[in-house]
Amino acid sequence: MKIIDVPQGSQEWLAARAGIPSASKFDNIIDTSGQPSKQRKRYLYQLAGERITRKSEETYQNAAMLRGKELEAEARSFYELTNGVTVEQVGFCLADGGYGASPDGLVGTDGGLEVKCPLIYTHVGYLLSGTMPTDYILQVQGALLVTGRKWWDFCSYFPGLTPLVVRVLPDAKLQKKLAVELELFCRELSEISEKIRG
Repeated sequence: MKIIDVPQGSQEWLAARAGIPSASKFDNIIDTSGQPSKQRKRYLYQLAGERITRKSEETYQNAAMLRGKELEAEARSFYELTNGVTVEQVGFCLADGGYGASPDGLVGTDGGLEVKCPLIYTHVGYLLSGTMPTDYILQVQGALLVTGRKWWDFCSYFPGLTPLVVRVLPDAKLQKKLAVELELFCRELSEISEKIRG
């Protein structure tokens, strides 16, 4: 794995990940059962276009998403304080297979961190379930696959409420399916990119 150490959200970061499948979008390739996602073709075409233009397509961000980004640093600090650890912020982690992940942090030599700062009703729902939301299974398993880390902490944070921290271990069965699908996806992405490049 190679770490491209640029600030997340910067123009350098956008350029570094342009045209590369990223863990936050692995659910656009397969679902948690290992079946192809209905979004697969659209994501494939988007990345092919990005490879040619070398520009990452801007994605829509609503007020709740922007608020979550603003709270991420506070959540990371809270996690560091309550766990007695230092979270290393990195830019983009690129796996040998041509796909990557942008972790919210790396913890020591073994761990990683995914932070979500949802709206209050969503956070309360997460607290009641006490488990990592299924919406983020592929993102977290993908980050584990990309980085080769032994564990990943999922942290949902809302100021004034108890945070939810769930430690996630690699799911060998899901990761095997994901690795196969990523290899096929990356091969098809290269073929399409070459075809439209002329």
